[in-house]
Amino acid sequence: MDPGTGHLRTALELAAANVPVLPLREGKGPFGNCRACARCVCGGRPNMKSAGPCQCPDVCHGWAAATTDTTVITSRAWARAWRQAAAVAYHPAGAGLTVVDLDDPEAVAWARQTLPLTRTVTTNRGEHWIYRGTMPSANSVRPGVDIKSRMNYARWLGHGSGTIVDLLPAVRALIVKEEATPARGPVASSSPTCATWDRTVATGCRHTEAYIHTGLKRGLAKVSSHTQSGAGSQAFGVARFLAAQHTHCPGPCGLDGIGQQIISAAIAVGVPEAYAQRAVANGLNAGAGSFQ
Repeated sequence: MDPGTGHLRTALELAAANVPVLPLREGKGPFGNCRACARCVCGGRPNMKSAGPCQCPDVCHGWAAATTDTTVITSRAWARAWRQAAAVAYHPAGAGLTVVDLDDPEAVAWARQTLPLTRTVTTNRGEHWIYRGTMPSANSVRPGVDIKSRMNYARWLGHGSGTIVDLLPAVRALIVKEEATPARGPVASSSPTCATWDRTVATGCRHTEAYIHTGLKRGLAKVSSHTQSGAGSQAFGVARFLAAQHTHCPGPCGLDGIGQQIISAAIAVGVPEAYAQRAVANGLNAGAGSFQ
């Protein structure tokens, strides 16, 4: 069987499920623009970031060519591309999805500790984690991790396993650029120094002080150890984990004070204060709802 025929069949099955598709050439890249569209002189597709009038019937403009229109997919203009295709790609946001592309075992291990579990698809080097919902795409949000959703494409590698869950703040927070370079000299911050956690601020907590202090100490150490990169993501993960320990407490549990200590630890290794505050707030909210 012509390999292109198999890819075309896969594309038609996906299109029937309302997943926009396009062929990929050898090397996992999209087919180049035709002469009329070269260097985007045609103005670009109507659905591109800079919307244009181009109605070229060829497989032009990369991700923006993805479609569910079977008359286009099976057209003569696309036939050459299918004959040469090495893979099928899809436009995640066009299907209402976001793909977290984990490019190596280290990235997969990080995701399993940090991100909400969802449907996973095995790739040649790692995994795709698929979430319901869309967001901006971004490359290298951390080592070995790319976000593919709007204005991007992902290779179709099968249906995977597991249940797709909604896109949560833990994933959205990844595209916020953090500057985790250690600051020179004292760090200027408007964040007040927070008091040590005790019963006066946690009258409804069911945990012992020793339990709280041990967990917080370990969490702060994780954040402080990321002096080159990743401190903001660690702050989110620590806040989420610690908040999750209190979902069955009647409250209050003094989480604001705990959160402030995590923020301070992140700022101390160079994370911008605004980013640290957002990461920790998102982490506390995600942890508080993780068992609901």
